[in-house]
Formats: sequence, structure tokens, C-alpha cells
Amino acid sequence: MASVILYLTAAGLAFGFVSAGVADNRIDTFDKHGDGSCDLPDALLLEIHSYQPIVKSIADKIVNGEYAGLTWDSLAELVDTFGARVAGSQQLEKTIDYVIDKMQADGLENVHTENASVPHWVRGYESAELVKPFRKNLPLLGLGSSVGTPRGGIIAEVLAVESFKEFETIPAEQVRGKIVVFSPEWESYGRTVVYRSQAASVASLKGAVAALVRSITPFSIGSPHTGQQHYQDGVKKIPVACITVEDAQMLLRKYRRGEKMEIHLEMEDKPMEPVVSRNTIGELVGTMYTNTSVVVVSGHLDSWDVGVGAMDDGGGAIISWKALTYLKAMGLRPRRTIRAILWTGEEEGLYGGAAYKEGHKTQEQEEFNFFFESDIGTFEPRGLDFVGNADAECIFREIVKLMGPLNATEFETPTDGGPDISHWTSRGFPGASLLNKNEKYFWFHHSAGDTMAVEDPKNLDKCVALWAAAAYVVADLTVNMPKDVIP
Repeated sequence: MASVILYLTAAGLAFGFVSAGVADNRIDTFDKHGDGSCDLPDALLLEIHSYQPIVKSIADKIVNGEYAGLTWDSLAELVDTFGARVAGSQQLEKTIDYVIDKMQADGLENVHTENASVPHWVRGYESAELVKPFRKNLPLLGLGSSVGTPRGGIIAEVLAVESFKEFETIPAEQVRGKIVVFSPEWESYGRTVVYRSQAASVASLKGAVAALVRSITPFSIGSPHTGQQHYQDGVKKIPVACITVEDAQMLLRKYRRGEKMEIHLEMEDKPMEPVVSRNTIGELVGTMYTNTSVVVVSGHLDSWDVGVGAMDDGGGAIISWKALTYLKAMGLRPRRTIRAILWTGEEEGLYGGAAYKEGHKTQEQEEFNFFFESDIGTFEPRGLDFVGNADAECIFREIVKLMGPLNATEFETPTDGGPDISHWTSRGFPGASLLNKNEKYFWFHHSAGDTMAVEDPKNLDKCVALWAAAAYVVADLTVNMPKDVIP
């Protein structure tokens, strides 16, 4: 077990210690037992617990006080004004300009943007119709980066399977020239999304002319869900789209009965050249440390081009921005800078995070202390996920216990901490993501149903209060969060 190393300085005498990371770039370590229990120094426990009144005040003012309902209003204004914000679109860039102006009006500091190259894909006219053995419209959404069909579309026979494993057993000569329908059972998003990502290339390798995929959702009322897909290098690109759960299951049943089916598929989708977008940044500058030991709170501002991205990830972006706004308005300025980053180009493959990592790689160990990201819904909060080493875990467990006023004290680990911040958390930086009651998140995810109707004002208040309180405590502690960074 690691030994406890404490370094006393004038700044830390009040508690009998100070962070080695803050004082002299050394790192404190704390005992963590095999059963997960921790031996934090009494002085550090006392310091963490001393933040309870501040956490309660933050929760009271945001959830029940003068800021109640304002976060929902701000999100509604944003999505009502600009709608969907797909990477490469003018809607996204206009939204970024709007947020910059609003952050400045809120009094945030160092408000600016940083460039990131993102894919640019344009959805055109899309139609699918079962034409044999009877006519039936098949609602669909082309998947990101999909190529289109020839003008007028294609009419081809259907081959339907439940899984890639089943498809492997079918000879290529039976696939050639057909539209392959993949209708997998929902297991989880992480396990089932592989069909959306890889279906086109898997089908193309055996000569298919197009692929249709069951929407990646556990529940459906006849709505297709979009998302990004990826062509394998060296494999012919074929059109690919998601269809509804109901239609995918129907086509699979009919195929297994031996019925011959044909689909007329027409897609005018176009992959374009990459364009320059921007990550959007605002800060609450620390009282002691401004450009070092920064605490990042984040969500992504881009969305897909259906729905308005209120849930994915307007909610995560707005709580990251407004957490700083409310802390500043309450006169709460921590030792370290809290930096809100609203990522761009997340949906197509974490492009905003990748560009930011590259732009800040020279001094990243000194620059960053902790990363937060919200990108899995902003429903009623339960607590926080955590990723990091055992020492940081010991500290963060105690911080989460402070969130009792929000009934959000659940702690889960390990996790990746969030998609964009995985550029750092996968290499040893500590981070956290929002735990919330999001059992229905994938009902609306990447669909026309992602609107303000799924956002509850009170729950959004609780989420932003949790975000503000947790970020403030991490940023104000006299200790840095320990990390084991792999370059």
C-alpha cells in the first residue's frame, strides 16, 4: 500500500497539509485497501467535509432559489433558435457564435474558440419502400458518412440476418447484388452499436449493394435512429441506413419464412470535404492557479441532424456552461480555474476533443487537474461516475458524499469518464461523468424525438447544481487530484 506523504507549507497550515502537486509538483498518495476502503488523512477528510455548507448553498440557489428554471430556459432558447447542429453545418457555427456572445454576457472569462477540423456530411432525399411481395413504406435515416445510391435509386432482393455470426455462414454468391438487412437483438448500446458502425463494410465484402440496420434502440414507436458509421479501408462503399425496429424484425421474419422480397432504396446523401469548426471555451479563473491545474467541465455542442439535440448533448453542454455562470453569480471563485469546453464534432468521432488534445499536449500534465463530461442525458441525477487511480478515487468518493442535498451520492467506477475526455482519462488523468436516471435515454437518442419534451426543468437544475458543486470542490481543494499519466 502507498504511504502517506504530507508536505506542510504556509498555505496548508490551517489543515496541517497542502497538496504536493500544488506546492512543489510532487504528488501525495493515500492508502487504499483491497476492499476499496481508504485511509485519507484526517486533515484532508476535514477539509473535504468543510465544503458541505457550500454544496448545500449551491443546490438551494440553483434548484429552489433565484436560478431555478433558468437552465431549461437557456437550453430551450438555444435549440429553438438553431435547431439541429450537425458538424459542418452553418447551424452549428451560428450556435457557436451565439454561445460565445452569451458566455461573455454572463461574465465568464477568457471566452474564445479553438479550431477543429470536422467531417462534413449532408443528408439528401432518402426513401425506402418494400415493393415485393407488397408495397410498404420503410422509414429510414441514412447513417453518417454514407454514400448515396445512383440517381433513381436501386431495386434489389432482400437478404435478412439477425447477427454478423449468422451472416458469416452465408456464401458470398448468395449475397451478391442484394440489400442486406441486419436485425440484431438489443443487448446494450455498447454491444449493439457495432452493427451500425460496421454493417456497410461487412455486407460489401460479400458483394451486397446496400445495407439496412435495425435502429440502435431498445424501444420504438416506428422511429428510425441515425448515427455514425465507418467504412473499412479498401472496401467498396455502399449506401447504409437505419430502419425502424418494427420493420427490421418484420423483414427478418418474412425472410426466414422463405419469402422473396425486394426493396427500392434511394439515398442522395453526400460525404463532403472536411471543414473547420470550433470548440467553445469559457472560464471562471482561479484565485491562485489560472493556467495550471485546470478543472474542465464539458459537453458537446454539435448534434445529429434529426431532432434538435436537446438531450444529446444540449443538456450536457448547457450544464457545463451554466455551472460557471451560477458560481460566478454566487461569488464562488475557487483556487483553480474551472474551464467549460463545449466540444465540436463529437458525433462523427470525437474530433473536437482530439484537436484540443493536440493543441494542449505540450504542457498537459501541468495544465489539467480533472475532467468532467456529461453526454449520457441530463435526467434526474444519481451521482457521479469516476475514472482515475486509487488515490484520486479515495478523494473523489468523499466529494461525492457531499452531494446529499441533491440526493446524488451514488459513486461508480470504473468508467471511461465520457467520450471526448477519454483522450485524457484513457491515459491516466482523473475524470468523472454524470450518473443520472437515464433508462429511456436510448429511446430518443439520435432520433427525431430528441427535443425539449424530454428535458425536465427541475432535473436539469439538479444536474447543473451537481456539476457546479462537484467542480467547485475539486477546483478549490488544497490538494491536486493525483494522476498517473501515460504520454
